[in-house]
Amino acid sequence: MQIKYCFVQLHILILTLIAIPVSGDEPLTTQTVIESSSIADWRTPDPANLLYMQLDDGQIIFELAPAFAPNLVENIRRLVANHYFDSLSIIRSQDNYVVQWGDPAAGSENAKTLGGAKKELEPEFYRNRAGLNITKLDSQDAYADEVGFVDGFPVASDKNRAWLTHCYGMLGVGRDYAPNSGNGAELYVVTGHAPRHLDRNVTIIGRVLMGVEYLSSLPRGTGELGFYKTEKEYVKIKSIRFGNEVKKSEQLKIEVMRTDTQAFTNFVKARTYRRHAWFVDPAGRIELCNVSVPVRMKKE
Repeated sequence: MQIKYCFVQLHILILTLIAIPVSGDEPLTTQTVIESSSIADWRTPDPANLLYMQLDDGQIIFELAPAFAPNLVENIRRLVANHYFDSLSIIRSQDNYVVQWGDPAAGSENAKTLGGAKKELEPEFYRNRAGLNITKLDSQDAYADEVGFVDGFPVASDKNRAWLTHCYGMLGVGRDYAPNSGNGAELYVVTGHAPRHLDRNVTIIGRVLMGVEYLSSLPRGTGELGFYKTEKEYVKIKSIRFGNEVKKSEQLKIEVMRTDTQAFTNFVKARTYRRHAWFVDPAGRIELCNVSVPVRMKKE
């Protein structure tokens, strides 16, 4: 019993040391991590991988992940180059699930032309695990053998395959029953509790960096699966452009915290071991989708 007691005490001591990587007596918080980070802890996304989606109410910025879905990202480049999404609509807002947009007339003779984009593509539900430098998260995930981050994107793996996960704000490619029916002309964003059961069944191509509130706050559709019943309910899309197509004066100077840094490790610890005064019984554990990679406007 004495040996067991000593082991428990040692375990508590180790957790305590891990939980308090602080300066002075102040508990580490996500805000103090961000404030104490250096320029090297942040990266500037390639404008060619940013999508600017303009609604009447505001602007949403997405970062795409061509390392995980190169063919679908390329098809979306063709769609955007042809201004395919301009004047189309958000047609679905399902409570605690997703917001979806595309051509309401898709599949009919009135459907908008895809231009040079392909109608069908093989799905990119996952890629090879080899070659990926995953910043692993110490978490017992229910859906994968290991989870972590690659360039700011939440990733899961079964040691051989790796895939982007359905966390809040992730951008996915809608499809029909056939796996190759998703071509990027119909997209959705996760706006509810992470539907991880969709992982490896739908291609995820990126995530929202800014403006997700313009999607998550939309009125819920009253039709089946949250689809809007009437055209009057549709939310019009003014335009979607890639960042390198936007005027220099209108490009946002966005920075994303690098997920391969000590600063990010400290950020995760701060979210895991919440020791500041408000918390009575900190969880001491965390799941992948509860780690929101920090995004900020670049300091001048």
